[in-house]
Amino acid sequence: MALRFTLRQLEYFVAVGEAGSIAKAAEQINVSGPSLSAAISQIEAEFGIQLFVRKHSQKLSLTPGGRTFLKEAARLLSEAEALHDVAGDIAEKVIGPIAIGCLLTFAQIVFPALRKSFEAAYPGVRIRQYERHQGQLLEMLQRGEIDAALTYDLEATQDIAFEPIIQLPPYVMLPAGHPFAGKAGIALEELINEPMVLLDLPHSREYFLSAFQMKGLRPMIGERTPDIAVMRSMVANGFGYGIANMRPLHSMSPDGKPLVFVPISRDLRPLTMGLALPQAERRTQTIRAFIDHCRRFVVEQGVFGTDRAVK
Repeated sequence: MALRFTLRQLEYFVAVGEAGSIAKAAEQINVSGPSLSAAISQIEAEFGIQLFVRKHSQKLSLTPGGRTFLKEAARLLSEAEALHDVAGDIAEKVIGPIAIGCLLTFAQIVFPALRKSFEAAYPGVRIRQYERHQGQLLEMLQRGEIDAALTYDLEATQDIAFEPIIQLPPYVMLPAGHPFAGKAGIALEELINEPMVLLDLPHSREYFLSAFQMKGLRPMIGERTPDIAVMRSMVANGFGYGIANMRPLHSMSPDGKPLVFVPISRDLRPLTMGLALPQAERRTQTIRAFIDHCRRFVVEQGVFGTDRAVK
């Protein structure tokens, strides 16, 4: 039986199904709305099923059959993309699409430039990027939705391998003019009577609080936020100090106020940033090239204010 649909049509259907509207999907994958609508109509006609329920708000809801079809279409597309990896290994070329996740707390600092330089070095590669929290990245790796994740060595499970790249020591983030701003280092005991702006994310939250707990200390948490950019602005505006494992290239908050970064004195272990990947006996040429590129890029660009590369 001849197939009368294409992988491109399935790709358009999956994009719309995941986005929930044709307009949003068109913006995300840079394809016109009429092209997406036509692809969906052709698939529905070919298989004789209704995939979506149209709403007056221009949003779309998958029918029960549409949800099943979406799952299988995504699986088929994933298997089709794997042919690029096979071809790349056979030809010993770095080609094909790869899906890479990046931790939200530093995605804006490193990922766009990293992606741009890798795709420039290997024009045959196209990266699909995802910015997520740590737990979400690990779940996506386990479900096979991404090939690798640029993240910290926190809470990795046995089915996840970790390729270390660079060590990131912790810093106390302070507003300019704070009495501690001129210190060479700060001990946790000195922070007890200071309000803290906690980066309130799973895994990160436990990491930051663990050093206080091990010393029998309780920080005075004044504010919480899951957004590191918001945390930087709150610190710069005097709501308290923050703790982070990176120093941006410039010491300014998102709203243009100066920040000061002071090392923590031996009380909190450095985090290791690297690539989390599914356990595998062998890596594709493209993934191996991406690992090597990350090692060079992160250290050479100095995007985290440190050169403590893991050998």
